[in-house]
Amino acid sequence: METAKNAANYVSESVKGTGHETSKEANKNVAKDSDVGIGSRASAAKDALKDKTKEEKHDAKADAHKEAAKH
Repeated sequence: METAKNAANYVSESVKGTGHETSKEANKNVAKDSDVGIGSRASAAKDALKDKTKEEKHDAKADAHKEAAKH
């Protein structure tokens, strides 16, 4: 039972990490776009950093659940 729970948590955390990765990439593209205003670019850069932090957090949790599911 615990293995199934860890597997489900692994999938959940992986999906969340992927979502933040997608958002991070979109924000990076806005931050690099010279046709976008400086305020929007700065905000997008800040948001990309936040997304990267959240992505790494979810990836670490996913790895932990994956290892726990093996046992």
